[in-house]
Amino acid sequence: MLHNQLLAEFLGTFMLVLAGTGAIVINDLSGGAITHVGIAITFGLIVLAVIYAYGDISGAHINPAVTLAFWAAKRFPGNQVLPYILAQCGGAVAASVTLRLLFPEHQTLGATLPGGAALQSFVLEVILTWWLMTVILGVAEGAKEKGLVAGIVIGAVVMLEALFAGPVSGASMNPARSLGPALVSLNLTDLWIYLCAPVLGALLAVWSCRFVRGQRYCAAGNCDSADLA
Repeated sequence: MLHNQLLAEFLGTFMLVLAGTGAIVINDLSGGAITHVGIAITFGLIVLAVIYAYGDISGAHINPAVTLAFWAAKRFPGNQVLPYILAQCGGAVAASVTLRLLFPEHQTLGATLPGGAALQSFVLEVILTWWLMTVILGVAEGAKEKGLVAGIVIGAVVMLEALFAGPVSGASMNPARSLGPALVSLNLTDLWIYLCAPVLGALLAVWSCRFVRGQRYCAAGNCDSADLA
């Protein structure tokens, strides 16, 4: 039922932001004990864990850009897009509020901030999300990210992209992940990058998959399913 799906999206995004940005916060406060590599691994592993926990309930989108892309690919009903996004953003904000209560001395709460020019981070976030969504479309069953392969592959892509792009753009690839800490810490200056670029990248992935896969893509994505009106 929809309320179960929304609760799964709320809790999944809560855990994503709590673990991922929590690793950033604890790394800062512990003098680098976790390290950049450890932060990237944390993001990858929490994505894998959430897919295993909730993939068969809500699809474990935990990302507004992913939900919008599934809808654009005709794999997800339009009347569920807004509720999913609200649940995801609510989970992210709740996680950041939790981190504020636990670590009141930390200024940014793991907010995604550009390491260089804003345009550089914008372009990189578009590319990162394009590739992440391309992989998701390849391993997901309809709008469901589930199973051993999906969890490992999607978590590995998140970890890979965070490893090499994290120091430059923050490797958010997720508007909710960036919105939560930005709102709670009031670091809003560059938030537009992380709201717009992942959505653009995810939609480009839908277009490029259609171009590459053709009719096979539509068949795999259940494009003609009557319940996706």
